[in-house]
Amino acid sequence: MDVFDSPLGAALAPARRILLAGAGGGFDIFCGLPLFFALRAQGKEVHLANLSFTWLSRATGRRRSPTWLEVTADSTGPEHYFPELHLCRFLRRQGMETSIHCFERSGVKPLTETYRALTAELAPDAVVLVDGGTDSLMRGDEAGLGTPVEDVASILSASAVDCPRKLLVSVGFGVDTFHGVCHADFLRSVAELTWEGGFLGAFSLTREMPSVQAWREAVLEVFRAMPNHPSIVSASVLSAIEGRYGDYHMTHRTQGSELFINPLMGLCWVFQLDAVARRLLYADRVRQTESPLELASAIEKFRMEHPNIRPWKALPF
Repeated sequence: MDVFDSPLGAALAPARRILLAGAGGGFDIFCGLPLFFALRAQGKEVHLANLSFTWLSRATGRRRSPTWLEVTADSTGPEHYFPELHLCRFLRRQGMETSIHCFERSGVKPLTETYRALTAELAPDAVVLVDGGTDSLMRGDEAGLGTPVEDVASILSASAVDCPRKLLVSVGFGVDTFHGVCHADFLRSVAELTWEGGFLGAFSLTREMPSVQAWREAVLEVFRAMPNHPSIVSASVLSAIEGRYGDYHMTHRTQGSELFINPLMGLCWVFQLDAVARRLLYADRVRQTESPLELASAIEKFRMEHPNIRPWKALPF
């Protein structure tokens, strides 16, 4: 790879079949859409998956297991919040019939079983987890972990599958300040992963890219379909890519708080997934968890027992 190559593009160049999955639930799969459109334009076969915040028991689709529903544009469900369904319908209108493998929120053990079953069926030669935000790099002893339950379940589960290429892409530097993440801790994590050979580099999304334009269209259409539930992360990253700066609010959900929309939010940070998984200080405590509550409790217990939680450190610039 040289200076004119995207680190993600170089890592995925040999791959022909790719599983692209949202790590943190809800709209995280939308942060992967620029990759989805760009990879399809290269002629690659791309499958979508997402840890879902939708009440999937009220949705229709191909039920693959108690925690796994394959959603298509013909599915039904609670349309006031069902981003995966609205995305499938948007893609159909663009001439792309694509299903989304939706996973119920669970502990690490059931999600690992689901990832193994899905990858055994699809036989991808690359798995790419996408995190909208940067809290997926918190190892456990930071000042704040953001919303770790879904990210940790996805990271450990996807890392457990047998696949030659497993990556994590983080989009939205600065967004997780809204959720209590100290971004000095994120940069420390990147430095440590760089030292270990787990950081593959970063590149910018820009509004001139056709894949970004298609992503923006998809996000805004789904926002219109679910006006009470726009994504804070997607809205913030889109605002940054458009050139907004500072305390700019694209959605009503952030009104009353102070945002710092900035150009760094458009960066995609690319990591070796297994390297990220190895850094989790409490991984062995949570691998057998069955439910989100059990997983959250295990993380909280680790935090209470850990003697060296780092203090908050403001970035020195």
